[in-house]
Amino acid sequence: MLTLELALAGLGIGSIAGLSGLGLLVTYRLTGVFNLAFGAIAMGVAYLLWQEVRIWHWPLALAALFDLVVVCPAFGVLIERLVFRPLQRRVATPAERLVASLGVLIVLLGAATLTWGAQARLDAPSLVPYRQLRLPGGAKLPLGTVVGLAVITVVVLGLAIGRRTSLGLQVRAVVERRELAQLQGLDANRVAALGWALGSTLAGVAGVLMAPTLRLQPFGFTLVMLETMAVVVVARLTSPVRAVVGGLFVGVAQAELTRVHLQGHARALLEAVTSNLFVVALLAAVLVVRRLDEAGGTDAGTTARLATRGELPPVRGWWMLAALALAAPLLFGAPDRRAALAVPALAIVLVSIVVVSGYSGQISLGQAGFAGLGALVAARLAAGTLPGLPRIPGVAVLVVAPLLVVPVGVLMGWPAIRRRGLFLAITTFALSVAMSRFVFEQPAATSGVLVHPPDAFGSDNNFYVLELLCLAVAFAIVRNLHHGRLGRALIAVRDDEAGALACGVDVRRLKLFVFAASSALAALGGALLAMGTRAFDPVAFDPIRGLIWFAAVVVFGIDSAPGAVIGAGLLIALDTSLPSGTSTLVIGCAALLLGRLPGGLLHSAHRLLERLLRRPAPSGPPPTPSRAIRLTSAGRAVARSIHRPPAAGGSAP
Repeated sequence: MLTLELALAGLGIGSIAGLSGLGLLVTYRLTGVFNLAFGAIAMGVAYLLWQEVRIWHWPLALAALFDLVVVCPAFGVLIERLVFRPLQRRVATPAERLVASLGVLIVLLGAATLTWGAQARLDAPSLVPYRQLRLPGGAKLPLGTVVGLAVITVVVLGLAIGRRTSLGLQVRAVVERRELAQLQGLDANRVAALGWALGSTLAGVAGVLMAPTLRLQPFGFTLVMLETMAVVVVARLTSPVRAVVGGLFVGVAQAELTRVHLQGHARALLEAVTSNLFVVALLAAVLVVRRLDEAGGTDAGTTARLATRGELPPVRGWWMLAALALAAPLLFGAPDRRAALAVPALAIVLVSIVVVSGYSGQISLGQAGFAGLGALVAARLAAGTLPGLPRIPGVAVLVVAPLLVVPVGVLMGWPAIRRRGLFLAITTFALSVAMSRFVFEQPAATSGVLVHPPDAFGSDNNFYVLELLCLAVAFAIVRNLHHGRLGRALIAVRDDEAGALACGVDVRRLKLFVFAASSALAALGGALLAMGTRAFDPVAFDPIRGLIWFAAVVVFGIDSAPGAVIGAGLLIALDTSLPSGTSTLVIGCAALLLGRLPGGLLHSAHRLLERLLRRPAPSGPPPTPSRAIRLTSAGRAVARSIHRPPAAGGSAP
């Protein structure tokens, strides 16, 4: 039996989730960009309101009005002008626009961490006072729920009316066929700016309404807002009403489950499901819904336009320089050497992203889940506490643990057979969030887990040598995947999946194989990360951190394994030597420049160096040689035959 009081309480969370999903859907339908930065914008506005009210002591009404009416629309117009308009001008693919929105998310995360720190704050100001409205029959409805439902109603009615106006037709024309709309004289830039301004404002409203019920923390708050993508998937990116109904339904269901009481392990499972019901809804939605109605037609869904379109020319001796750079930490002091232990391990995780996204073109945002699972399985195997398996001693655990993660990689790769691009990105992210919530954050799975390096590699120097050997093995695997017949098949799938299928390439089997290989590499890197820190930290494998890793790979060349190593070194160096959040901010800013630096930083730097070293061609006529041209013996014979006088009675040739 449903309880009216619990249902009304659930409407509060459901209304905010519906508003968040509605804002994400509106942004997509008005701009054609699936804005992954929606949750980060909500987080930033919530933090800004906290700063104005708690630190600067502004009046709450004035601060909220300034943030929602001035700051949010201005920020939306700014990112449209500086980030997405250049991409629209060069007809960027949906994958490129998705990465750009990911760059905005990472910039906001880095800026928030640098400004306010990573600690959680529990005193977020409440825009709506806590007051109960008495309904007929004695039931009470919180005033915040009424405000949330009122905002949703206004937005839905506005969208319904706007679709029938000339402005609504212009918006649909710009999103569906921007070039044709411009040929008809429509100002596409103004329409896009309007869409971004409205989407940012809805994100701000959702953020300030959600903040009082959550801990105000950059990564956690952003992740909770992203979990509301479930209602967008249920709505298939088209129906605002379906998105709102989905949000309200999940909110009410979450409240009603609190009255169910079980015992034993079932109780812990029920509590995990209840507190993470939006994650369950997101996972169920991406597995049940067969396709999304993407704006502008079906997306090719690959990262081909993000690749370098060819290998960089080899530099003689580059491997010697790389080996010296990687071996340098062996000469460091103890604290610096301990920090450097994370570089080879993280490099292996980033190389796994190169395999699945750079070589085969599949946008996978779930590598953090594989890395965390590899770390947890390796620790359990080494301790002999993994159910059904004996204790695995020594280095063998680094072989067995990745193999045990491979079935999970195949399971995650199975949706990739029919999903591409945006839908595949959401699916892999949902699976990563599910692993984080239901495995890494559950005491039953992680309590009492002790992580130690293999016995023969207990010292930092010896363990670092082991990491370098594992990195060399990873590079050997990647080289075999990128060259030969298999490499050509992967590139064919990345560049033109339909053409590869027509040429006889078994695309399904190839996708599953690539996901299996990348999951094994990520698991190996995650196990080394945990061994380097001597502990299993769920925060180290947070799904948001996985988004940062993906952006770092794209920045340094999505199909460049050496670029992944450089990216890992930069991330660890910045995190070690500068305040927390600096590396996130740097990677985010670099991701925003991808519209002007196609192929990543390394490829763009090489093109610039090649242009600087290229000698300009002479403008005048070619100079006359100062000395005679020496002919070869064959040339002299030809010359004599040409100038030889004709024979008697004969005719000249």
